Amino acid sequence: MTDPIGTGSLRHPLGRRRFMAAIAGGLLSAPLGARAQQAKVYRVGFLDLQPAAAPVSRARQGFLQGLADLGYVEGQNVVFVRRWAEGREDRLPDLAAELLASNVHMIASSSTEAIIATRNLSKTIPIVMITISDPIGNGLVASFARPGGNVTGVTLFSNELAGKRLELLREVVPKITRVAILAQRDHPPTATFVSETEAAARSFGLQLHLLQVRPERADIATAFTSMTKERDGGLIVQQSAAFNPHIPQMAELALKHRLPTVHSNGVFSESGGLLAYGPNIFTLGYRAATYADKIFKGAKPADLPVEQPTTFELIINLKTAKALGLTIPPSLLARADQVIE
Repeated sequence: MTDPIGTGSLRHPLGRRRFMAAIAGGLLSAPLGARAQQAKVYRVGFLDLQPAAAPVSRARQGFLQGLADLGYVEGQNVVFVRRWAEGREDRLPDLAAELLASNVHMIASSSTEAIIATRNLSKTIPIVMITISDPIGNGLVASFARPGGNVTGVTLFSNELAGKRLELLREVVPKITRVAILAQRDHPPTATFVSETEAAARSFGLQLHLLQVRPERADIATAFTSMTKERDGGLIVQQSAAFNPHIPQMAELALKHRLPTVHSNGVFSESGGLLAYGPNIFTLGYRAATYADKIFKGAKPADLPVEQPTTFELIINLKTAKALGLTIPPSLLARADQVIE
């Protein structure tokens, strides 16, 4: 009979030794192979425009949770390399260069400016957008279906909701005729945000008061003083990663100057702002993690369609409405996903 392992009879001492060696080799080789696969550690670079001391954004919280649920454990199979620009856009190119030099496998960011700075230095490093506004208008991707290049991820779809936010303001303040826009100066998506809001305002017969400011406490405070002087009846705030650390200040100033205000980020209403309408930022960040996972497994950003949000949430701060002397229509309350009392 032919010996299946080719060692001769197992009754022969040499055959037994070869058989045991083959078994031992088989037992050892599988765990070693598995350990070799598990030893792969992915390095993810985070490049952020905001200060290091700023609270972790909802988008990044979602991204980290998404990676964790996909099996990526920090310190075991993933390492995060973080760089903060401390609010200074001019620092982004150098910080992006540092991340590229540290041999990261990909870079993730929720800042349009940070992604532009990185892409200007490398057309090959995979870049995942976490809640970016207007990636087509800013040249980050060729289209949602076929992004091309080395950038893909999740878009915020915030600018396109300008008409809906104006409509919400009109429901709360039916006699409103003039609305202020607080936008970030020198921010790539600002032009689209302003044009979308202007188009919606014309359809409603509303006057707009545009204030473009830098994301600094003093500039923001001055802008609110100007709104009061100009007798603005309401305010729309642009969604911006650089503005996010100032959301509590904006909510406080809106109440102080008695301005009904709508924002796209739910954190605004949770911080005391009147209305928030937009996609769930945490959920978008969570979805962005799936792009990192696919890229780690060999997918190319150019082949991964950009994801757009399909559901939006309305948050109403009823306590703030009462402080402003406003009555929220019952029909609007019935449509709210969350009412803060």
